[in-house]
Amino acid sequence: MNGGRVIRLSKRHFATACEAYLEDYAKHHVSLSSLQRVLLTMGSAAISLANPFRGDMIACFGETTGTNALVYCHRQMKNTSEGQRILLQKPRVNTSTIDLSYLKDLPPGTVGRTYRDFLDDNKVSPDDRTAVQFVDDIELAYVMQRYREVHDIFHAMLLMPTTMLGEVSVKWVEALQIRLPMCLAGAIFGASRLRPRQRQLYLDHFLPWSINVGLNAKFLLGIYFEERWEQSLDDFHREMNIVRLI
Repeated sequence: MNGGRVIRLSKRHFATACEAYLEDYAKHHVSLSSLQRVLLTMGSAAISLANPFRGDMIACFGETTGTNALVYCHRQMKNTSEGQRILLQKPRVNTSTIDLSYLKDLPPGTVGRTYRDFLDDNKVSPDDRTAVQFVDDIELAYVMQRYREVHDIFHAMLLMPTTMLGEVSVKWVEALQIRLPMCLAGAIFGASRLRPRQRQLYLDHFLPWSINVGLNAKFLLGIYFEERWEQSLDDFHREMNIVRLI
């Protein structure tokens, strides 16, 4: 796997992992009536626009408006063997499934070490992502969960910090690749909050770069990052058709 460590696990492990996901889904899933979904969509959208730091409302808006995008993502993932393995095995990204000590011991410039350094530098944890609640189809719910849990990996692979400028840039990549209305809204309205100097950098450099990556890179949600920790970031970028901005 181009320098990455391929994880070979037994069928029993796959079954156990899938059972764990099924249990987690059943624990958190909330069914909504059509009226409840409309009201929740409107309320979460209003709160998210007023306060972009309300991660719970942003997550809610993503779930109540994302069905078509999730269907598209699921289809894209099924088109490659790597994406198929993700859908079959349903890996999770959290501190109970990822050996962060192992990632820290990897050489600088590898996929895994870059991700671990991103977590440390930005003081974020893979445990920060909330469980999906309002997606009724269990397969699509996993796609949303996967997107949520690899969002920080996207940041790390694109070398974008968690600043507003970095977040808006990643959101444009996600909007073009994943097509969630939440991502497009975050990209557009997040940009309106940039300071004048940031806005000029955004218009001159970050926005054109984000659009280029979003349109031309391989489908990042279908990448099994856990198999690629030892791959060099340079090789990963070449394989994914990503040109670095910084």
